[in-house]
Amino acid sequence: MNRFSFERAGSVAGAVSAIARNERARFIAGGTNLLDLMKENVSRPSHLIDVNRLPLNTIEEQADGGLRIGALVTNSAVAYDARVEQRYPLLSKAILAGASAQLRNMATTGGNLLQRTRCYYFYDTGTPCNKREPGSGCGALAGINRIHAILGTSEKCIATHPSDMCVALAALEASIQVKGPDGERTIPIAEFHRLPGDTPHLDTNLRPDELITSVDLPAKGFARNFSYLKIRDRQSYAFALVSVAVGLELDEGVIREARIALGGVAHKPWRDTKAEAMLSGQRATGESFRSVADAILRDAKGYGHNTFKIELARRAVVRALEQAAGTEVQQ
Repeated sequence: MNRFSFERAGSVAGAVSAIARNERARFIAGGTNLLDLMKENVSRPSHLIDVNRLPLNTIEEQADGGLRIGALVTNSAVAYDARVEQRYPLLSKAILAGASAQLRNMATTGGNLLQRTRCYYFYDTGTPCNKREPGSGCGALAGINRIHAILGTSEKCIATHPSDMCVALAALEASIQVKGPDGERTIPIAEFHRLPGDTPHLDTNLRPDELITSVDLPAKGFARNFSYLKIRDRQSYAFALVSVAVGLELDEGVIREARIALGGVAHKPWRDTKAEAMLSGQRATGESFRSVADAILRDAKGYGHNTFKIELARRAVVRALEQAAGTEVQQ
């Protein structure tokens, strides 16, 4: 690990001011990803700003019927909050499908949004990686790419976004509140993470001098008809090969609204709103579910070892929709 200096922020304004003074500084809260990256020499911040004492650790009711989750609320606290369990069970279920209990006790909501990819080549500093060293190449394209992306890829990067929580947030259409030197702004979750394009080293549209302060959940939580299906190599403590978050609004078997977000298949939580719209007004049947799954995967591209993911994702979408509609029992 490289040498670094350290300070503890006493206020949100102080934290924003501190990071603006040093472009190589990074915020640290739970540190469950950043410390790994520092130990592996992937991330080399010269200065850490501890934000754990900032007043961002509460879950509050919003006037519109939604919830505001502070950036420092731990993943465990979110998942087991009675309001989240009752009104946003999709989010609770997704968080509990991720990591271990010990990690969830340390990891924070803000940090989870900023998780970096688990691509082998990103973590191995002896191999080329455009995400770690822009312009160096991508070892995964012709390498062992079993866990890599099949949607939204570029010739520069085929890494996947690792978070379970963010897949549920995408389906729920959450929004991210941030604060920087220019003030506060709101970033819809759909615009928060990026596809790789020519700049795969940029995971999000958060500016380096901005601090995530909270995540806002809208009133609609799809608490009655939802599913989070995670397919992985082992039942516990593994990242998703494919995950699917579904929220349905049903009226006597007819779909009024559908939200479908996929994880493990792209550089960001993946939604295809045009495909979702195909289900509006349709009966909740296997035929309609297979049609929307085909539409979501129509542009999927495999790179050899990960080509199996295309059919896996297609079947996972159908199964998650069946679970949300209540035609298949959720595990």
